[in-house]
Amino acid sequence: MSAHPIEGMMDVTMEKIKSMVDANTIVGNPINLADGTLVLPISKVTFGFASGGSDFPSKTTKELFGGGSGAGVSIQPVGFLVAKDGNVRVMQLADTSNSVDRALSLVPELVDKVTALVQKKPEEQGEAPSQEK
Repeated sequence: MSAHPIEGMMDVTMEKIKSMVDANTIVGNPINLADGTLVLPISKVTFGFASGGSDFPSKTTKELFGGGSGAGVSIQPVGFLVAKDGNVRVMQLADTSNSVDRALSLVPELVDKVTALVQKKPEEQGEAPSQEK
């Protein structure tokens, strides 16, 4: 049994979507600045897909088919990952009202502070206690 014409339309449309939406679309190409800072643009990608068709009755042996398919892609920049001197920061382009997003944006800063505390404690343990007279 031969494939239905709508299958071909769907296959072509999905291949086109795959070529537009890949990992490089979401995490952009790295930008190296002169001072050694690395900037990675981050985007939000959404897409939709629709297809449809109909077989028409025919008095001949040839089947008649009419159909169409389409897709839409939206790419919205949302922020940047900025890496400099071993520190990574998230710079958001828009203030989010979602508390989960705000909490996630603070994670790199929290990790930096905890790392600084952990590194500071062994230094303090190695120091001799000061004696005042």
